[in-house]
Amino acid sequence: MNRTTVEEVLALARAEIRALKPYDHAAWDPAFERLHANELPWRSPTDDSLAGLNRYPEPQPHELVRLLAKLYGVAPDSLLVSRGSDEAIDLLVRAFCRAGEDAVLVTPPTFGMYAVAARIQGAAVVTAPLRRELGYALEVDRIGEALQTAGAARIKLVFLCTPNNPTGNPLEPATIERVLDAAAGRALVVVDEAYVEFSAHLSLANRIADHPQLVILRTLSKAYGLAGARVGALLARPEIVALLRKIIPPYAMAQPTIEDACRALAPSQVALTASRVAELVAERERVAAALRRSANVRSVWPSDANFLLVEFHDADRAFASARAERLLVRDFRSQPGLEGSLRISIGTPEQNSRLIASLGGAA
Repeated sequence: MNRTTVEEVLALARAEIRALKPYDHAAWDPAFERLHANELPWRSPTDDSLAGLNRYPEPQPHELVRLLAKLYGVAPDSLLVSRGSDEAIDLLVRAFCRAGEDAVLVTPPTFGMYAVAARIQGAAVVTAPLRRELGYALEVDRIGEALQTAGAARIKLVFLCTPNNPTGNPLEPATIERVLDAAAGRALVVVDEAYVEFSAHLSLANRIADHPQLVILRTLSKAYGLAGARVGALLARPEIVALLRKIIPPYAMAQPTIEDACRALAPSQVALTASRVAELVAERERVAAALRRSANVRSVWPSDANFLLVEFHDADRAFASARAERLLVRDFRSQPGLEGSLRISIGTPEQNSRLIASLGGAA
């Protein structure tokens, strides 16, 4: 196992970010009356929030951080709350990639925001594509070669999504460990676990202590049903969290979002989420089995997520049939390696039955 220190990881960050003095936001102390932040002293007549929307929210909401840290099994100082995973991805690229000099590595087909965030920053995008003929499995040797070649020495971030979006397959923990070893002293490995609640595999959050270069992304958008609230979390060593806090906007989380997320993390709601996840996983397997019996389906790829990647003989007909039933599915046919493929999110049992019927499956 290759070892690296947190100091070596921090040295990968842009020097100007390491030296940056962050914005000095108004102090947060609920024991005092607030006459220091240029806020209006009265609530809006339509304001029904607990804390009051006339007040700026806590920069990193203490109670939300505590609840998320408990949920994900990390210390509070190892967690950064973000506006969905997208903001965490953007923060990482801005902190570690110099425009025109550094790069990120992605494994397409995968979540598109990794490459988008890199290109917005002016960073290069190096690819180690997943191949259909290998079941979209990760080829660690290709990643290792990219990290070690002189031309790719600028790679600062390796993005891995598990279960992967849009293919649905999880990455084996041993495979990710090999990537971590290859990246030691060279790059951060960012493991996006947006769909891990639907997977048989557990989170890798307990590996952060052994691998300072490991960063985990989590979200309440999927299993917890808060996609519209935009609540994500970045898990990493405290030193990395502290670095990223320098560049996150000072009042990023809206107060209603903070309050809704805290309510969603109450024990009764966490239990409800677990039961809904179990129901959705059962529905995922029912839909997969039914679609495999459709004459128009070439392949239903195994999935550990809340969706299925389905390859059709005639994807045009399948797409039109779903739309005729007023059901939207995601068209991925234009992406390399996904020719003829549609991604289908698992809905309610009633929606799933309509979809199966529209695509010629047998329930």
